[in-house]
Amino acid sequence: MSFIAEILSYPFAVRALVVGILVCVCASVLGVNLVLKRFSMLGDGLSHVAFGSAAVALAVGAAPLQVAIPVVVAAAFLLLRISENGKVKGDAAIAMVSSSALAIGVIVATMTTGMNTDINNYMFGSILAMSKQDVYISATVAIMVLVMYLLFYNKIFVCTFDEKFATATGVKVKLYNSLIAVLTAVTVVIGMRMMGALLISSIITFPALSAMRVCKCYSRVIIMSMVVATISFVSGIMLSFGFDMPAGAAVVVVNLVVFLVFSAASRLKKQ
Repeated sequence: MSFIAEILSYPFAVRALVVGILVCVCASVLGVNLVLKRFSMLGDGLSHVAFGSAAVALAVGAAPLQVAIPVVVAAAFLLLRISENGKVKGDAAIAMVSSSALAIGVIVATMTTGMNTDINNYMFGSILAMSKQDVYISATVAIMVLVMYLLFYNKIFVCTFDEKFATATGVKVKLYNSLIAVLTAVTVVIGMRMMGALLISSIITFPALSAMRVCKCYSRVIIMSMVVATISFVSGIMLSFGFDMPAGAAVVVVNLVVFLVFSAASRLKKQ
């Protein structure tokens, strides 16, 4: 308890916990849909676009989050359109767009401000780098993402499992696929500051995969995914403080351990 009290005595740690839990909850619920639709690499691709746009924003002296959000949302729409055309498959489109955005970001950063601390914070994440403004923006956007997801929960559920049935019943599948992509894009951007562009996709995929190992009902998977994401994040932050580890990397390692434990439990249950 004294260790927890010590962590909570630091304002930056409280800010990181508040934003981190909100972001992890958003990422975990969206991750379930992305994994089921076999589109889980969308988060990884958009994170590279987010880094590229943040690097360009820093180079021109603009606010990274305010620039990255519309750019990444536009990239999400672009990826959907490319995939729907059928000429380029979804995974190939993600690889193409993400690598291009990352390359542009690195080139711009190298030719202007250089690969400085700010750039590294966006690439690898840093809980120390979160300002009060970042917290307000991230918390507000995260709450909006959760509200939008809950409002259209039933439509998203149908589109995730059976797009043909959804279309036959009058559901606008393209609209709700776009909604999932936009919510994922926004979540990636607000989580990048803390987790880093290279690690943010892990909190989208790991909790969902872990939850699917022990739950079969969709609603239970959603709830379990949120629980796993929250516990893994808080545990990762504590490990980060206790052993002087990078916060983002610590969170990913905890998620990996949870996934392995859940996988083992699932196998034992079947025996």
